[in-house]
Amino acid sequence: MSKQLKTWLLMVWPGHRLGRFGAIWIAVIILFAASPFIAPGSLGKSALLSMLPFAMILGLASVGQQFVMQQGGLDLSVPGTMSLAAVLVTQIPDGRNSELGGALLFVLLVGVLIGIFNGVIVTILRITPLVATLGVNAILYGIIYEYTGGQLAASATANLTTFVSARMLGVPVTVWVVGALLAVITVLMRRTLVGRRFELVGSSPSTARAAGFNVIRYRLFAYVVASLWYTVAGILLAGYVTTPSLTVGNSYLLPSIVAVTLGGTLLGAGTGSAVATVLGALFLQQLDQLVLTLGATSAVQDIVQALILVFGMGFRTVQWRSSIERLQGRRDGIGAGRRATPVKAGTSISVKSAETI
Repeated sequence: MSKQLKTWLLMVWPGHRLGRFGAIWIAVIILFAASPFIAPGSLGKSALLSMLPFAMILGLASVGQQFVMQQGGLDLSVPGTMSLAAVLVTQIPDGRNSELGGALLFVLLVGVLIGIFNGVIVTILRITPLVATLGVNAILYGIIYEYTGGQLAASATANLTTFVSARMLGVPVTVWVVGALLAVITVLMRRTLVGRRFELVGSSPSTARAAGFNVIRYRLFAYVVASLWYTVAGILLAGYVTTPSLTVGNSYLLPSIVAVTLGGTLLGAGTGSAVATVLGALFLQQLDQLVLTLGATSAVQDIVQALILVFGMGFRTVQWRSSIERLQGRRDGIGAGRRATPVKAGTSISVKSAETI
C-alpha cells in the first residue's frame, strides 16, 4: 500500500479531525452540489420548499431515535407514536380551531406517557428494547383502530394547517421549529451537567453506576424525550398532510435509524449530535427525492435506505485506522522478509538474499 493511499484512507474514515459528526456536512454538500446534474430542477425553489418540511419532520423523529440509540437501544415504536399523535390532534378538535390548544396539550401528555411506558418496560422490567418497543408499537396501533373504528373522517384544523404550511422569511416554518428545538437540546446536552451525565451513562453504564449516577433515571429520560420528539413530528405531519391516514407514521421507522447513523451516532456510544442527525435526515430526504425523480419505485427507495444503513453502520464501526496500520505493517514485514532471510551456514548465521534461495 502506497504512502499516499494510506494517508487518504486515514483521512476519510470517521476518526479524522472532523470527527464522527463532521462527515455528514461534507456528504450533504456533495449531494446538493451533484443534484442538479443528476436531476435538473431538483434544487429549484418549489422542489426545496416541498422537500424541506418532510426532511424536518423526519429530523424530529430521528433526533428522538438518537436519544434511545445513545443509550444502547432501538425504538420501534416510532410509527405508532407518530400515527397516534397525528390521529389524536386531528380527531379531537374535529376541525374546530377553538379546541386545538387543548388537543395539543393532551397529545403531548400522551407522548410523555408512551415514553414512560417504554422506559419502564426496558429499564425496570429489563425487557430487550427491540421486543419492548415493538410490542408497544402494536399496542398503539390497536388503540388507534379501536378509537377511530378503522377510519379517520376528520381533517386537521385550519389553524394547524396554516401554521405548518406557513413560511417565515421565505423558509418553511417547520425549519424554524426544528432549529429552535435543536438549540434547546444542544444547550441541554452540551452545557449542562444532566447532558454530560446522560452521555456518560450511555457510553459506560458501569462507570456511571460506580460514580453514583441513577442509570435507570437517565435511560427513562431518553425514552420520554424520544417519545416527545416523535409526538411533535406526528403533530406537524398531520398539519402538513391535512388528512392523515391511520398508519401515517409507518414510513418513518427505517429512515429515522438511517438518519441517526448518517449523523454519526453509534449504538450505545453515549455521545451524539442532534444537528448532525437532522443533517442526516436532510441528506436522506434529498436522496429519496432524487431516486423518485429518476423514476424509481418506492421499493427501490427502501432498498437504498437499507443499503445506506448497512454500509453506514459498517463504515463507522470498523476500526479503519488499526486495520490500515495492520495491513501496512504486514506488507512491510513481508517486504523485509523477502529482502533478508537468515540461513544457517555451518555453525554461523549468514544472511542471503531471499531471491537467491
